[in-house]
Amino acid sequence: MKRLPSLWAKTAFYLHMVANTYTEIFFFENSLLGFLLLAATFINPNVGFAGLLCVISAYELARFLGLKEVFRGSGYYTYNPLLVGLSIGFLFKFSALTAFFVITGGLLTFIVTLSLAHIFYQFFRLPVTNLPFVFVSSIMYLAAYQYSNLLVNDFYLNHHFLDGLELQFPLWLTGLSKSLGSLLFSPHILGGLIFLLVLFLASRILFFLAVSGYGLGVIILALMKGSSYQALTNLSAFNFSLIAMAIGGVFLIPSPRSYLLAAIAVAVSPFLLEASGFFSTHYGIPVFTLPFNIVTLFFLYALGLGEYPYLTQSYKGTPERTLDHYLSYQARFPGTLRTLELPFSGKWTVWQGFNGDWTHQGIWGYAVDFLINNGAGVTFSEKGDFLENYFCFGKPVLAPVRGRIITVVNTIEDNIPGQINEIDNWGNHVIIYDERGFYVLLAHFKQQSIKVVAGDWVESGHLLGLCGNSGYSPQPHLHIQIQFSAELGAATIPFSFLHYALLTEGHCRFIANDIPRQDSLIQALHPEKGLKSRLLFVLDEEFKYNVTINGNTADDLRLKVCMAPDGTFYLNSGTAKLYFSKDHGTFYFLRLDGDSEVLRSFFLALPRLPLTYKKHLKWHDNLPMETYFGRLRRAVLIFAASFKQDLALVTGNYKFVAPDTVSGEITGGGGTDKILTDLQLDPLKGISRLKIISTKKEIILRRV
Repeated sequence: MKRLPSLWAKTAFYLHMVANTYTEIFFFENSLLGFLLLAATFINPNVGFAGLLCVISAYELARFLGLKEVFRGSGYYTYNPLLVGLSIGFLFKFSALTAFFVITGGLLTFIVTLSLAHIFYQFFRLPVTNLPFVFVSSIMYLAAYQYSNLLVNDFYLNHHFLDGLELQFPLWLTGLSKSLGSLLFSPHILGGLIFLLVLFLASRILFFLAVSGYGLGVIILALMKGSSYQALTNLSAFNFSLIAMAIGGVFLIPSPRSYLLAAIAVAVSPFLLEASGFFSTHYGIPVFTLPFNIVTLFFLYALGLGEYPYLTQSYKGTPERTLDHYLSYQARFPGTLRTLELPFSGKWTVWQGFNGDWTHQGIWGYAVDFLINNGAGVTFSEKGDFLENYFCFGKPVLAPVRGRIITVVNTIEDNIPGQINEIDNWGNHVIIYDERGFYVLLAHFKQQSIKVVAGDWVESGHLLGLCGNSGYSPQPHLHIQIQFSAELGAATIPFSFLHYALLTEGHCRFIANDIPRQDSLIQALHPEKGLKSRLLFVLDEEFKYNVTINGNTADDLRLKVCMAPDGTFYLNSGTAKLYFSKDHGTFYFLRLDGDSEVLRSFFLALPRLPLTYKKHLKWHDNLPMETYFGRLRRAVLIFAASFKQDLALVTGNYKFVAPDTVSGEITGGGGTDKILTDLQLDPLKGISRLKIISTKKEIILRRV
């Protein structure tokens, strides 16, 4: 009896893998819809059995080779064998000999897929797509000319009701359905309509792209051929749909720009489709998906060479989830990977920011100047005739990174206020090499105030020297920039500050990983050990919560701290995973995988937390739509957001009510809906209580 749970888990994983294999063909993952696709292929049993057998053989080879479950369970490496199996089942009647042909084809396709996937990514940073299917199926079809014991099957089903069904629909819908059905070797309207339904249920963006891509390609084909009938009855036209889906919604972030690029890709593909068809007829093999592979891979390679900024870095299973993740991630983390601590303590003002009005121009545009004023814009006391009158003169300058001191200049005389040194522009300065691969330049130190020498190792916060007025500096201030070389005055590169408080009209707002704008008054914040230790979750640590929903007791929530294969940590509820991280003074909940309303409450109540307490400190965050809206409304809004991105905006505003209590208000959908949150940290570890209040529901969790 003890083996039953293990057996059921293995069976569930196996079924999940099979279902995902079918949906991977259409660029998404959904087990239920995968089983519907699988069932649709069995309209022709030859096709259905051959495809399923090919998937199983490929999977068993992967297991025999010892590949990890996470590697062999997504369907990414088995959907090419599936297509090969379907193609063989479409051509040959199912028999023992055909089964052997299918199994060996599946094994060969898996090996080719695994090899090409590595080669394409390693050398070209490209996905393998379904090129292995085209390659292996063409080989199998050509080889079959010599195999007289393989019995050829009819290419089309002899089901009269399908012929009658086609007459009930307009030619464009019949053409679209049969063409899309041909992708899974079910070239009839019933299979095609099922596939269209599956696409619509899985992703409105993919459905839109599949239909519009097909329409554009067929229009161009009809104009070239002079016959709309020939264009609409071309079963290989599914290549247009695949190209549009891949370029417009999968490998590029969905947007009007990606839709335009998809249209361009589709527009150039009819010529390739016709040329491929002309070539393949000489050998008696179909075109398969060759046009799709050629157009898609070359477009992606060209966009990669041009460093196109909207290439998808992490596909989340559907274009909708990818877009939601991208928009919220861009809003949540506007900075860069080149992050610095503020090089001072106390309150300073940004005198000149990136691409400033005076000296921060051109290749030196990514730099920031800081000084201190009295709140009225005045930077000195009395008349400002002497350097000592300036508020920032002589103030400590701290190391913004940990690294090696490369260069120190300490002997240049400070300027009289209002004068500049045009010969030694940078004045007294320090250059630090950060092991992340860049150099940090801090300039305009006070003469003979620098306390470090070349070769020293410094940690963040180490005293470097005092703020001065040396170099091209009409008044005392501190200049900071990042560059890729140690050469003085090298071209600057973008960077950001890890965290600081933005002070405006009596308000104190926490900012993480960003660059303050010109004239911003900011204050350095330093993480507190107490808050850091409260949110230090240890691997395998468990937490239990009593759950109340609308006053009714629900099942208890049990959370366990786990680590993903990529090294990230998450809270596992058994049905969903909530990923988290700590980044130099800020705690983040990153994303939610799975559908758990209760676990989602943690994300809503605490998407980020400054690890420093300051009375009335406020901060804001941009949450993914999937944490806020229900499925139906989210589906509508995220599709609309692919045309106008600000429609996906969900904003949370949070503040410290007490050292251990955080309250929040989340708005989305034009501000008509609100969610109120209240969270209390445990005195020792984790979260002791949280409350989520919306118009329809109140959720309360209490730690036990």
